[in-house]
Amino acid sequence: MGSFTTLAVLLGATVLFVPLFRRMGLGSVLGYLAAGVLIGPYGLRAVADPESLLHTAEIGVVLLLFIIGLELQPTRLWALRRQVFGLGTLQLLGVGTVLGLVGYYGFDLAWQVSLLTGWTLALSSTALVLPTLAERKELTTRYGRESFAILLFQDLSVIALLALLPLFGIAGSRAGLRPGTGALVLVAVVIVGRPLLRWLFNYVARFGSREVFTAAALLVALGLALLMDASGLSMSLGAFVAGVLLADSEFRHELEASIAPFETLLLGLFFIAVGMSIDIGLFAVAPFEVLGMALGLLAIKTLSLYLLRRCLPQGKESARPLAFALAQGGEFAFVVFRLLDRGALLRPVLVDELTLAVALSMALSPFFFIANDWLARRAAAKAAVRPYDAVPDEGAPVVIAGFGRVGQIVGRLLAAQGVRYTAVDIDAEQVDAVRRFGMKAYYGDASRHDLMESAGLERAQVLVLAIDDVEASLRTVEMVRKHYPKLQIVARARNRFHAYRLLDLGVERQMRETWASSIALGRFTLEGLGVPGGEVEQLIKHFIVHDEDMLRRQHAVYHDESKLIQTAQEARREFQSILEQDRDAAKQLERKIAADAREAEAERGG
Repeated sequence: MGSFTTLAVLLGATVLFVPLFRRMGLGSVLGYLAAGVLIGPYGLRAVADPESLLHTAEIGVVLLLFIIGLELQPTRLWALRRQVFGLGTLQLLGVGTVLGLVGYYGFDLAWQVSLLTGWTLALSSTALVLPTLAERKELTTRYGRESFAILLFQDLSVIALLALLPLFGIAGSRAGLRPGTGALVLVAVVIVGRPLLRWLFNYVARFGSREVFTAAALLVALGLALLMDASGLSMSLGAFVAGVLLADSEFRHELEASIAPFETLLLGLFFIAVGMSIDIGLFAVAPFEVLGMALGLLAIKTLSLYLLRRCLPQGKESARPLAFALAQGGEFAFVVFRLLDRGALLRPVLVDELTLAVALSMALSPFFFIANDWLARRAAAKAAVRPYDAVPDEGAPVVIAGFGRVGQIVGRLLAAQGVRYTAVDIDAEQVDAVRRFGMKAYYGDASRHDLMESAGLERAQVLVLAIDDVEASLRTVEMVRKHYPKLQIVARARNRFHAYRLLDLGVERQMRETWASSIALGRFTLEGLGVPGGEVEQLIKHFIVHDEDMLRRQHAVYHDESKLIQTAQEARREFQSILEQDRDAAKQLERKIAADAREAEAERGG
């Protein structure tokens, strides 16, 4: 099949499967894998050589690690050192030992081969986990950061793993290298890489075009990957180091924009190639053995990592999602198993079965993310039945309903003034979090009369309404207006329409949550443009008065969209007219001052 036909088949399968699987909530990775199975040599045979495609598509993994490195400045990377070397070591040694024991006792392997195989199977798929976490927007969560740290340590551990291969008589491409060679090259790259790369991109940015800049970015990512590969390290580690060296440069965002399209396309091809390598024929011959290996690998890795992480501080929160995310085997296992087969250390049939089991574990991995989501929803549902706290009447003059970002700032200001307050929030996790930091808050629904009555709302002077949810905020106001009509309410409005509805309920003292910060940003912007300070203050003063007036006028018609639009247009014209009148008045004043100055000068001259 010609290369153009092959490309058309790959793109067609991608366009057909990936949107379908994403629509089904299964993620794009599983869509790529399914496309590979369908068009591969064990499916429709539309593409017969997945091996060559896999080698090309591995560039996608390299570019992915380069982009991730760009997001990690050296200071942030240093902050992750405990997670990288602490959790990483725990995962690799703990899970690898368990898998090695299974190989030793269950498959009658020599202890050295069992250790090597267990260590290899303990590795997870960087190329699968990181894109999935990014797609789910979970890379910044606790378990997302821990997953990244463990995967980074696994890449580093490949150095030691490759150093062990010659001890088994396996002469791979790196057999001629001493174990310390890769480490020396890595240190040299870190020392001289940053100034050299800065000079290169300064030169390209100054004398080159956008296309040349993209070429330079690809050259750096692939060049350092090849250098590390030749030194006995992994290509992905080299690309990651290149990204970290450029993470705090002024070219970081442009580099990411230049590389991202290539990374996305090639990473998709990588997963298609993995799908092609799934030998459906072998699965048909020995389905129970292969499926048992795949499910056993997933179960052992999940349970082992869960128990190990659960024993550490804050393990209750991240143990389950971390174990589910890293349950699958890694792409590096394909390389090691081929080398073990070449060295006759594993039976050829066992090598094929293990390879297929790892591929199946990667294909099943998206379902583990889905299972974790289901368990998380069940846990949240159980947590929702937690009984509300008994809120005591402490005689506080202020009650804060909603103790998130806004409520906490109000509370800190009150505490600084020595004013006591009672804080209530409907989010149990939020309440537990602020308690850990020494702030007092109670878990409960502020719209419930019985709870707020026990909190002493009848004797309070002010209710600070800082609830994020609009409907819950309005329910609370309705309850307060019904039972405590004379109580002062100071409210946070989420947006303009929330402000209108608060006005409907008689809440005059309110602040839209982005209002003050937007005014401040506008002031900074005008000052940055060199507008005189007096003129900026005058403009902001007019704008605030105008907006407050427009809010009151629009409140009367906000149920009628056509009148609301008409009022907004009229208000803009009025504001523009006010500004023009101010400018005319300022010019007349300047002319009068200049005329008075000329007249005074003439009198002195006379």
